[in-house]
Amino acid sequence: MSDTPFDAVLCDFDGVLRLWDPDGMTALDRELGVPAGTLASAAFRPGLLDEAVTGQISDGQWRERVTEDLAAICGPARAQGLVHAWSALTGRVDMDVLELLANVRRRIPVVLVSNATTRLEDDLAALGLADAVDAVINTARIVVAKPDRRVFEAAARSVAADLHRCLFIDDTPGHVTAARETGLTGLHYQHVDQLRSTLTPLLA
Repeated sequence: MSDTPFDAVLCDFDGVLRLWDPDGMTALDRELGVPAGTLASAAFRPGLLDEAVTGQISDGQWRERVTEDLAAICGPARAQGLVHAWSALTGRVDMDVLELLANVRRRIPVVLVSNATTRLEDDLAALGLADAVDAVINTARIVVAKPDRRVFEAAARSVAADLHRCLFIDDTPGHVTAARETGLTGLHYQHVDQLRSTLTPLLA
């Protein structure tokens, strides 16, 4: 019998390991003189975002579509300026979470599981995270996104772990609920101390 409660940790990226300035996109709206929420509404339009995070379109194509949508609202020049400035953002790594995951990796594998575009791998490299986990499940590469159970299955399979002995960490409640329904242990991430407490059995 294993001496650990889990065979692998499956961890979300954005909102857990990578953090964004909550005012970041709105600040760009202000700088370019457009109403607050203009950029976010175009970038995260549900149908368009779904295409990007399931690999139906590339990250570049997604941003081109966002530029086109914005151009109809604020003109081509502002649209291009907004998307250029937005594309330069990379967020920041929560170093406390990174340290916890690094310690966990001494005992069991850690898999990054992200509803992401085809840019994810470049972002990981830019943030110095290319070798920070044992495997990466980018939904744009497997053409299904969380909360689809196939994402969790692919993540467990990537490190040959028993699906039912995986801990899944995500800041989106619906994703955590789906993981639990699939048979994983789910943690709705809220803060690093909560995560540290959950991971304590793996840090001994």
